[in-house]
Amino acid sequence: MDILMIILNWFSQNILQKPAFFVGLIVLLGYILLKKPWHDVYAGFIKATVGYMILDVGSAGLVNTFRPILVALNYKFKIGAAVIDPYFGLTAANAKVESDFPSFVGAAATALLIGFFVNIALVALRKITKIRTLFITGHIMVQQAATITLMLLVLIPTFGKSSVLGTALIGILCGLYWAVSSNMTVEATQRLTNGGGFAIGHQQQFAIWFTDKVAPKLGKKEDNLDDLKLPGFLNIFHDTVVASATLMVFFFGAILLLLGPDVMAMKELTINGSVVAIANPFDPAKQNFYMYVVQTAFTFSVYIFILMQGVRMFVGELTNAFQGISNKLLPGSFPAVDVAASYGFGSAAAPLFGFVVGLIGQLITIVLLIVFKNPVLIITGFVPVFFDNAAIAVYADKRGGWKAAVTLSFISGVLQVALGAVAVSLLGLASYGGYHGNIDFDIPWVPFAYIFKYGGYIGYAIVALFLLAIPQIQFARAKDKEAYYRGEVQ
Repeated sequence: MDILMIILNWFSQNILQKPAFFVGLIVLLGYILLKKPWHDVYAGFIKATVGYMILDVGSAGLVNTFRPILVALNYKFKIGAAVIDPYFGLTAANAKVESDFPSFVGAAATALLIGFFVNIALVALRKITKIRTLFITGHIMVQQAATITLMLLVLIPTFGKSSVLGTALIGILCGLYWAVSSNMTVEATQRLTNGGGFAIGHQQQFAIWFTDKVAPKLGKKEDNLDDLKLPGFLNIFHDTVVASATLMVFFFGAILLLLGPDVMAMKELTINGSVVAIANPFDPAKQNFYMYVVQTAFTFSVYIFILMQGVRMFVGELTNAFQGISNKLLPGSFPAVDVAASYGFGSAAAPLFGFVVGLIGQLITIVLLIVFKNPVLIITGFVPVFFDNAAIAVYADKRGGWKAAVTLSFISGVLQVALGAVAVSLLGLASYGGYHGNIDFDIPWVPFAYIFKYGGYIGYAIVALFLLAIPQIQFARAKDKEAYYRGEVQ
């Protein structure tokens, strides 16, 4: 038993929580099952792993460019608030569990493993469960397992009495959410990618499903962002690099000028008694401040480009290799991958467009929180405002054009802040400085949280049954049942 736990812990820490190697391993296994020559197996493993690492570099660069600016805003204007960001949320959730539920420290990691095997079982029993997707974005699973662990411990008072039973129930619920929510994105993603052979396993699966259904009612797909007629010289903004760099000069420029060179030159800031390091601080001895502003803005564009290159490299290998797993081990299954994989299939302008419109929605809602003196103030986090709203814009533009992209990205921004504030208050996270913040952890997880609070274990059962019912409803509504399992758009 001890040997098995050692093996499982090693797999969790070195493979499952390292999505680049997890994706590489899946490609390796898939090509072996397809009986590819050894050199093709090796090359596929390398390209998939390195491609995902490139995507990680792009994602991390975007986050690390934006987060220090949020910290500086917090410092200069003495804003004591919670940041809606899954990394801040992960830290806050772990800190609260360690403080209030010490017997559950490490429970999220165990729940992650349980949830992963629950997901496998649900796909293996697809003829009964109607689930076709395997969630393989391990770093996202870590964040979500921590937040779900916190919700159940805080909102169901008797939940923390047995760490063994509690951890098992947390894992089961995680597995249900990963399997069901990613399954909801199959048709939308197949439509977007023209049969790309993958689904989304990230932080906005419910939002993608909703977007795919509602967008056609909000606009015409023919009026999409790529065909949007811009006057004269503005046509240069159809180029993603030009558009992102130019927009970020204005966006970051306004914020950095507001903060000033003195704040941005500080290597460390003390906020609420905690010392926070500033990555790449401004050095007045080596650079003009205005050039620093331009460089920071252009850096955003650089990381967008890097992210896109990583997506192109690993998605093709994963899609091809997963046919081996789908044919031999989990017939009819789809890999559920990072949402950034979808960006290369929609309008090139959509990710940036969704980011800007979602940010406007967030900022308006933050101002309203201040005006109405809400006890919890929310600070924008980069991951939700970019990745959620970029994805929503990509899928909305495909189905309902730019009007749908504007409407749904803006609504998402509003909900991220408004329901983020509700969640921070409900879970007692104000003093811990963060909440998960992604759109799926506003809807459906904030409503789920209230069901846990008022329903206890019955509430847990209601949520679990609700999740299990979703693929059954999807299957029942499918006109061609066999096409449903193949993920064909009907």
